Amino acid sequence: MPLFEFLIKQRPLSLQTRNRNNLQAWKNFVRQEASKTWNDTLIEEQYLHVVIVYLSDDSPPDVDNIVKPILDALVGLIYEDDVLIADVESHRRYLSDGIEITNLPELLQSGVLDGEECVYIKIETSQTLENYL
Repeated sequence: MPLFEFLIKQRPLSLQTRNRNNLQAWKNFVRQEASKTWNDTLIEEQYLHVVIVYLSDDSPPDVDNIVKPILDALVGLIYEDDVLIADVESHRRYLSDGIEITNLPELLQSGVLDGEECVYIKIETSQTLENYL
């Protein structure tokens, strides 16, 4: 059961961008989008599992380079420090490939149905290692 999930209806920015102002603007945008639905207290002592799903066009940034800016943007809003992130899953799927939505979370389904680049983020309590393997 997710503690929190949200959808960013915009193409993510890579950590490798040369324009640091654009990177900061992207982090601010992520934070702003999360704050629209996060209305709980700051998580301070719970290890977290973050799932990121990037629905992309045909020329996406590397999936590993979009993770850090998103995690950094949520520090101080959702969790006290990103040291609380114990597990991260990052996925990229091309919208042009067609995506079966039947078993996807509703919010991710809506992103697929919109047909535009977006990023789905789910934060939940981290589980024991054997549950992931």
